[in-house]
Amino acid sequence: MKTISVIIPMYNEEAVAKECYKRITSVLLELTNYDYEIVIVDDGSKDKTLEVIEEIAENDKKLRVISFSRNFGHQAAVTAGLKETTGDAVVIIDADMQDPPELIKDMVDLWEDGNEVVYAVRAKRKGESIFKVLSAKMFYKVLYSLSDVEIPKDTGDFRLVDRKVVDVINSLPEHNKYLRGLFSWVGFKQKPIKYVRKERLAGKTKYPLKKMMKLAYDGIISFSNKPLKLIGSIGLLSIVLSFILLVYSVCSYIFNWNNLVPGWASIMVSISFFAGVQLVSIWIMSEYMSRIYDESRNRPEYIIKKKINEKEE
Repeated sequence: MKTISVIIPMYNEEAVAKECYKRITSVLLELTNYDYEIVIVDDGSKDKTLEVIEEIAENDKKLRVISFSRNFGHQAAVTAGLKETTGDAVVIIDADMQDPPELIKDMVDLWEDGNEVVYAVRAKRKGESIFKVLSAKMFYKVLYSLSDVEIPKDTGDFRLVDRKVVDVINSLPEHNKYLRGLFSWVGFKQKPIKYVRKERLAGKTKYPLKKMMKLAYDGIISFSNKPLKLIGSIGLLSIVLSFILLVYSVCSYIFNWNNLVPGWASIMVSISFFAGVQLVSIWIMSEYMSRIYDESRNRPEYIIKKKINEKEE
C-alpha cells in the first residue's frame, strides 16, 4: 500500500492547529487505498502551538512532530519535513487552511496519472489586502522575467511531490532554499491545478512585509544571475553616457551655450551617476557574496529540539 505524507509547518498557530489536524486527517481517511502520515514542524512557536500538537500526537501515532529550538523560518521548516517524511508522495500545506486540504484528493489522482509534481495555482485570492495581492503579482512578474528557470506564477508551497523528487531536493546542499523555485529547477513531469485561496481560518499572517521581502530576494538571488549581467550593461551605458557628457561639455565651452561655470555640470552629473552605479553594483554583489559566505560556514539550516512519534528505522 502506498503512503501519502503531509508536511505542515507551524509558527504560532495555536488558534488553528486542532482544526487543521481534523480537516487534513478527514481528507486522508477518505483515501482508503493509501496509508498516510502527518508531519507537523513547529518552527519555534512562542504560543501554545507545540502543547496543542503534542496532546494530539499522544493519541495518534500517525502524527509525527518535529520541534525546532527557535524560529528558523518557513522554508527551513518545510525542508525539515521533507527530510523526515517516508511517503511515496509528499504534500506540503500551510496550517492556516487558506489552501483547502480537500484538494489533496485531486492531487493524488493527478499523481497516479504519472505527474511527479502537482502544484496548486491560485486562481483567486480571498481575504488578502490589495497591497498584498498587487505586491505578489509584481514579485512573480519580476521573478519570472529574471529567472533562468520557468517558475510558475501565483504558486506557493502547496503541492504534491513524488518521492523521487523529494530525494533529489533533499540531496541539494545549499542553504537559503527557495523551495518553490527548486521544485521547478529539478524538472520532472509537472502539472498545475487551480483553486481559490480562502481567508485564514484564524490568527494573523506569518508573512509580514519584512518576511515577504526576504522571500522575494531569496527567489531572485537564488534563481538568476541576470542582476550580475545588469551591472555590466550599466557599466557600458555609463561609459557611453560619460562620453556624451564630455562632448557636451566641450561644445558648451566652445560655443558658450549656457552661463554655468565651465565643467560644473559635467562633473556633478558624472559624480552622482557613477556613485549611484557603484552603490547599486556593490549591493548586488554583496548579496551573492553573502550567500557564498553562508554556504562556506556550513551551519545547519535548523536545529531540532524534540521529536514526537519518531519513525523507526
